[in-house]
Amino acid sequence: MPGDRTNGAADGAAPDGAPDGHGTPAEDPAAAEPGEPAPAAADSAVSGEGAADPAAADGASAVAAQVPAPSPRPRPRPAADENADENADAADPAPAGTPDPADAAAADVEETTVRTAAVGADPAVTPAPAAGAAWFRPSDAEATQAIPLAGAARPAPPQSEQPTQQLRRAASFDPPTERIQLPAAGSPPPTGPAGPADAGEGPAPRRRRRLLVGVALVALLALLYVADLAFSMGGVPRGVSVAGLQVGGLTRGEAEQRLRAAIEPRATRPVAVTAGDVRTEIDPQAAGLQVDWGATLDQAGSQPLNPITRIASFFTTREVGVINSADERSVTTALEQLAPLVDRQPVEGSVRFEGLKPVPVAPVDGRRLDLPAAVGVLERDWAGGAPVALPLVPLRAATTTDDVQQAIDAVARPAVSAPVTVNGEGAQATLAPEVVASALSFRADPAADPKLVPEINEEKITDALNPQLAATEKPNRDATLDFSSGSPVVVPSQDGRGVDYDTTLRDLLKVLTQPAPRQITAVYADQPAKVTTDDINKLGIVGEISSFTTGGFAADSGQNIKRAAEQIDGSIVEPGETFSLNAKTNPRDAAHGYVEAGIIEDGHPARGVGGGVSQVATTLYNAAYFAGMVNVAHKEHSFYISRYPVAREATVFDNVIDLKFRNDGPTGVLIKTIWTPSSLTVKMFGTKRYEVTSTTGPRTNVTQPNTVTIPPGQPCSPSNGAPGFTATDTRTLRNIQTGETRSETRTVKYNPSPIVVCGR
Repeated sequence: MPGDRTNGAADGAAPDGAPDGHGTPAEDPAAAEPGEPAPAAADSAVSGEGAADPAAADGASAVAAQVPAPSPRPRPRPAADENADENADAADPAPAGTPDPADAAAADVEETTVRTAAVGADPAVTPAPAAGAAWFRPSDAEATQAIPLAGAARPAPPQSEQPTQQLRRAASFDPPTERIQLPAAGSPPPTGPAGPADAGEGPAPRRRRRLLVGVALVALLALLYVADLAFSMGGVPRGVSVAGLQVGGLTRGEAEQRLRAAIEPRATRPVAVTAGDVRTEIDPQAAGLQVDWGATLDQAGSQPLNPITRIASFFTTREVGVINSADERSVTTALEQLAPLVDRQPVEGSVRFEGLKPVPVAPVDGRRLDLPAAVGVLERDWAGGAPVALPLVPLRAATTTDDVQQAIDAVARPAVSAPVTVNGEGAQATLAPEVVASALSFRADPAADPKLVPEINEEKITDALNPQLAATEKPNRDATLDFSSGSPVVVPSQDGRGVDYDTTLRDLLKVLTQPAPRQITAVYADQPAKVTTDDINKLGIVGEISSFTTGGFAADSGQNIKRAAEQIDGSIVEPGETFSLNAKTNPRDAAHGYVEAGIIEDGHPARGVGGGVSQVATTLYNAAYFAGMVNVAHKEHSFYISRYPVAREATVFDNVIDLKFRNDGPTGVLIKTIWTPSSLTVKMFGTKRYEVTSTTGPRTNVTQPNTVTIPPGQPCSPSNGAPGFTATDTRTLRNIQTGETRSETRTVKYNPSPIVVCGR
């Protein structure tokens, strides 16, 4: 084949019979397959022109004469060749030194045996199905050569190759199963994609071509990256949105212009907010919501250098929100108005009575506006145009329905199953089940077992038993001052003896859980006067030094006001002593005569046992204020209550908020309370030292209330609301003896009370 001769000359040719690149010598034509005539010696080498080369033939004959013919042995056939013609697997003698096929396989050498047709004849090529090798069965006049498959290791070809060896090299890149059609002698070389140039191309040129393509691709990507970075340098990173507006890829000036065009009109419209099932609106100007344009665009960041980030920005969006430039306190104040309607304290499980039937009250979880987080959310999202969802904090009830059922079965139902007889000295009293039902309540205590703790309102029990046992008692009487004649006259005290109800009722709960008949014995004790005649005489009390009255409370609050007033009535504040309202009235619970009523908790209306005592605190504070007492501690309500003096009122809460004042005079002070169903008066008696006046400053920093809409079906009490404001109160004290004057000013900030609209 002329084309192969050119490549073979370039590579060098080897004499026939020399080992090829796989260590397998060219087969001897004398070793014919059984049943086939031996070909002529001249046919053992095929000329590129189709004629025998005398020199090559002589060389081949000489070599063949020197190599003895090996004894025939069967050639192992691959497993995949089990269905091939049995004659094809007959003994195929190989020259001495030829490796066993199994050894060749172990050395990862694959061969393809090509039996070329006689000179001038068309080859018959038949690939064998064995994996890794292709077998070609030629006609009777064929010579046999071994051609390595693509990827098989071979050394550099010798200087002179036989045509079949050149064919082996040219076919080395073809798959093992591909048919190789040898051109007939004298035929022109093939053209097109399978022409001589491609046939002689090995893996190295292809690797070089792939490397060049890869380098070109990397260079192109680097060029695109640099161009993209240079084009977008100084602008807003791609994929950034602010308040729902896409500003990525714009210059900062363009981005600010787009934001101003969309957001500034929103600053004049109410911002819709939601908190759970409550939906309302906030005035952005009143709340101080303003956009800091520079800081907002700054938080978008600079152009990212990471190529992965830049590619991802084509497919993602990053919302950065807005930065508020106003005072955060204004935003906080606006949101504080929502707390009264959003916050719900958890309702603990309990038991109530319908007549004598105990009814379970299931626990209900509560919630609280997460005010610090809500401020950040509102400042970030208000300009987006969509309702702003404010975060809530869930408040879990400590009790369960099982706790409620246990309280019914163990306490409530047995307690009202029968009356209780109280045996006094010479008389008996009956505690009816109806009275027990009205006095029995349950308090949640997470640390207790069971978690619902029963409590008895001793005040109601005492009110029921006292008339029945009054004839067996001698009442006491405190010393007082009578001013009816114009000058104070001491009314002497009187000691008494009566039922000690605290001791008598100590085991009442245990008795109520026992079967009928049930009875207890009344315990009697001496009852000395709280304020004796000597106490009044030693105080140096000359007359009344102050008095203050408040009114306008509800019936349930009035019961708690009455109870607290009773507890502080007759109290004496010695010279240098500090009075504490909590110390006199705590614990304010059902067991000590308090009931559930309205309270203000965390700045919003709620209900709790002891509600209304803040009115006692305000009345007592003003009495001490005008008596010239030293203010030690007190706290105003979070929003203004119109029935109290501006900046001159007080509240109490558990042991957290207290009212304290100190008597810094040389004589004692007596506190007297006068309660009616519509008013409370607190008077202080002692020696007057000061003339006291109060001056209230103007209301400043007025903050308008927000409107809060309660969804239909939710508990709602409509309200017209009230503005918030800041005010001052100045107390001026003039010493009666010296005429010396001093002033004290206190500044108070009230939050606005929201306008409440009930949904329909």
